[in-house]
Amino acid sequence: MADFGELVLVVGDFHIPHRASSIPEKFQRMLVPNKMQHVLCTGNLVTKEQLDELKALAPNVHIVRGDFDEDTTFPDSKVLQIGKFKIGLIHGHQIVPWGDAHSLAIVQRQLDVDILITGHTHRNEVNEYEGKWFINPGSITGSYSTLTTEVTPSFILLAIQGSKVVTYVYELHGDQVDVSKSEFSKA
Repeated sequence: MADFGELVLVVGDFHIPHRASSIPEKFQRMLVPNKMQHVLCTGNLVTKEQLDELKALAPNVHIVRGDFDEDTTFPDSKVLQIGKFKIGLIHGHQIVPWGDAHSLAIVQRQLDVDILITGHTHRNEVNEYEGKWFINPGSITGSYSTLTTEVTPSFILLAIQGSKVVTYVYELHGDQVDVSKSEFSKA
């Protein structure tokens, strides 16, 4: 098997049990314990059971507080180093307007990170802006948001190897999982 480097699962906006009953079965079968080294969660796990499930997946689990989380001990933001990349993690409800590239870039500069990971919009995105990367895993359950009721369940897997990151975006369309790939190299 090829060496993918450090594998990082990026998830968020579960909203279980309020807006969704569970993670889709196709995704559950893909999320195998101890295949990834890190889990980064943009929040809105809502319950302790979801936290326990994430902790079973990888040895390093990092979570920030979403606007619906019951656990108030999660931080509002977190900065961590994985490989050669400094990664910032926030939920995204703090960004006004939500998901705005310019507003995200301000937070990226404040946190001084190479990659900023946010959630809240329930739309997955992988964008480069001003030489930095901005990632939103969307909602793993496909739960509705205040922006739209049409949400595609999604999550992202990062493969970090040296100064390169490969992103794999997993989207569930009906009974089909589609995967798209993009790469980012640090100068």
